[in-house]
Amino acid sequence: MQYLLRRKIIKLLAVILFCPVIGFSQLFDNYNNEEHDSKPIRFGINLGMNRSHFLFEHDPSFLVNAPFDSITVIESINSTGINLAWLVNFRISDHFDLRTYPLNLTFSEKNFQYNVKYPDLPAGERPVTEKKTQSISMSIPVQIKFSSDRINNFKVYMMAGGKVEYDLASNAGAKNAEEKIKLRKFDYGVEAGLGFHFYFPIFVLTPEIKMGWGIGNLHSRDTNLKYSRVIDKINSRMISFSLTVE
Repeated sequence: MQYLLRRKIIKLLAVILFCPVIGFSQLFDNYNNEEHDSKPIRFGINLGMNRSHFLFEHDPSFLVNAPFDSITVIESINSTGINLAWLVNFRISDHFDLRTYPLNLTFSEKNFQYNVKYPDLPAGERPVTEKKTQSISMSIPVQIKFSSDRINNFKVYMMAGGKVEYDLASNAGAKNAEEKIKLRKFDYGVEAGLGFHFYFPIFVLTPEIKMGWGIGNLHSRDTNLKYSRVIDKINSRMISFSLTVE
């Protein structure tokens, strides 16, 4: 299901990205959407792609017992996901705005790779074993945006803020999870990014690149689980590129 949704959103992103190129000369011929920035509230649709991974700390017991444990190496693998959001922008002044996303869905998959010294081959375990954790997160970010002066039909801005996040696919409460890493449902963190406004006659197109740092410990550690007991803390990390149409 996630794969099909990912393909549809990638196609839609391509349409949004390349269709404006046909009329790109209009950015210089006319002064488009003159009243856009003076509106007290603006709305937009945001679509994007992300690359995410886990930043983690080994449990102290792993560092002591590593020469004798079955698991010798742990790595976090980058993976690709998609974002879908509804933007609400509140004007504060000519250069400052307050932004939030009342509906913000992030589909991602973060992987751990383990080097296993004594793999259980009949159970399907391999010397190099990957454990995937799929995530469908709903978050509510609040951001402050600082914009430059508008130059014809172009403007650049920077943004920073915080967010709270709820993972709909969290497995922290799962039973019989011997082969899983349990993750908590709630997270919080900070974000910062850079974007550009391109003003067209009937809409404003905004490409943005953003980085997110999770602060909360996502790991619901269980000493009875082989792949969980060797890890102490887990924090999320994400970089995303998105297009917003206002």
